[in-house]
Amino acid sequence: MLAVARHPPRACHHNARANQWGVNDNVYIHEFIDIIGHHRADYMHHMTANFSPMAQEDRKQLCFGVWGIVGTTRGWPEVLNLWEEPGFDGLARSFRHEFNHTTLQDPKLAKWWAEAANYRRHGDDRVLVPAPWSPTITELVDAGVNGETYAHEQIHVPMGTARDFLERVAEEAVPVYEQFGWKLCGAWETAMVNESECFLHWAIPTWESWAETEKAERTKGPLRKWRRRTYELSERWHRFLVVDAPLSPMRIGRQPAREDRHEGWTDL
Repeated sequence: MLAVARHPPRACHHNARANQWGVNDNVYIHEFIDIIGHHRADYMHHMTANFSPMAQEDRKQLCFGVWGIVGTTRGWPEVLNLWEEPGFDGLARSFRHEFNHTTLQDPKLAKWWAEAANYRRHGDDRVLVPAPWSPTITELVDAGVNGETYAHEQIHVPMGTARDFLERVAEEAVPVYEQFGWKLCGAWETAMVNESECFLHWAIPTWESWAETEKAERTKGPLRKWRRRTYELSERWHRFLVVDAPLSPMRIGRQPAREDRHEGWTDL
């Protein structure tokens, strides 16, 4: 078994507009998952250790992250999955790999799906397109970016303004939140809609840093100014907190591997 250890949160100073991360031309699969009963831990392990290694091999798909959602801040019990695909062309190949069968399912995954059905009841997915300056999971892991918790933000904006909104985030929000130790790990617009939805993902070093930020947004200062600015830019905003699964890449500093599996699990 590979050792699973949390890397201590480390600052990763960057200026999104300066494009220090390079150009991100991937696309992402974003999934909200409803969990059955007490099976969240079972599902997260099944997703990371049992599914992701196959997806890396067969589809060139990387795990960006698997997180347990803090139920006090959203529905419960829920899990958030995020997968990195090599662009729309890579996603098309992945779709062919999955759906060009009479069962509309990769036969290799039949056993995996049957087991997953014991842990989850429903999923709600989207395809996301990153801002060009949004980092890849490889860049984040190489830089040691992680957090004790993360803020995941779902933002609805007027039609046709999603890309402009992400640029405002880079120019105005990132420098302000970095003063509280927050690091922007991802900035995406939702594809296949009318450019009216965005997602942001922030690494937060400690729970106390989250609390200080929430308080600062309600007092006079730069954070309060940004929040008031969002009233002009967005129509609806929901921030919720998530925590790394034990085998989430930013927690362990690598992709999940076959060696992480529990003894006895084998693919078809």
